[in-house]
Amino acid sequence: MNIHPIKTERDYDQTLARIDALMEAEPGSPAADELDVLVTLVEAYEAKHHPILPPDPVDAVYFQMEELGLTSKDLEPYIGNSARVSAVLNRKRPLTLPMIRRLHNGRRIPLEALVMNADRRSFSGNRADP
Repeated sequence: MNIHPIKTERDYDQTLARIDALMEAEPGSPAADELDVLVTLVEAYEAKHHPILPPDPVDAVYFQMEELGLTSKDLEPYIGNSARVSAVLNRKRPLTLPMIRRLHNGRRIPLEALVMNADRRSFSGNRADP
């Protein structure tokens, strides 16, 4: 086993290739142990260099609209009149706490998707620079 930290994208790609080669390792074997260590290294590298950010709240609403074939009219009971729905969907107005509650309870959109992380996003829905 020749294991070293993943420091570059090249190291990352090589480690992924090695993981692929080890995927059929017999449980409890040295190859399976190597696989376990390499997966841990890749997870740590990805968390630092390739994080997957949750969608912003409006993207979460759009996702559900697309998945269920909803229109903006279908959102009025949860957000308000058509002008308010339009303002929210166009990121001109933030979701309020009552809107978030109604969307979560009525449309079953996860709260985590509806609550903006102010450290990473600006009000306009654009991702803030890291």
